[in-house]
Amino acid sequence: MGTGAPPDSGTGDVGDAVPLSAGGGGGAAVRPGQGPGWAKLAAAVAQRVPPAEIETIYVFRPIKREGREWGTAVVTQRHPDGGSRLLVYTARYMLVVRGKERGQTRLEVQDVALSPAEVVAEVMQSTAERTGEAEPPLAVGPAVWYEG
Repeated sequence: MGTGAPPDSGTGDVGDAVPLSAGGGGGAAVRPGQGPGWAKLAAAVAQRVPPAEIETIYVFRPIKREGREWGTAVVTQRHPDGGSRLLVYTARYMLVVRGKERGQTRLEVQDVALSPAEVVAEVMQSTAERTGEAEPPLAVGPAVWYEG
């Protein structure tokens, strides 16, 4: 999964984009893609992909088990050449939510593909069928993670 440190992406400037607050709050329903783990993942993604260039974030339902939470998102970025193809990244986190190590996080952001937008959408839709999930990942815009 990675070293726990955000991936080194050089000196990419994220401009005025700021990850939204992790929020938190006892018992309140957390919207998809939001919460402490997602906020840390958003900051790691912003180091690799300028938020203004993000096309879509596909948020998978997090898995919570044995005091840990795992989350995965697929992030698409508009290709710098302006074509119809998207750069595709897989972003994952593991957050310790209970115990002595509470709050520790492992983060990973990997570039995985260059693909037409239609193909990415089809793959995300079919993911639920392949994994047995009741619903495919939720497609959201960058505003879920970033403001500004």
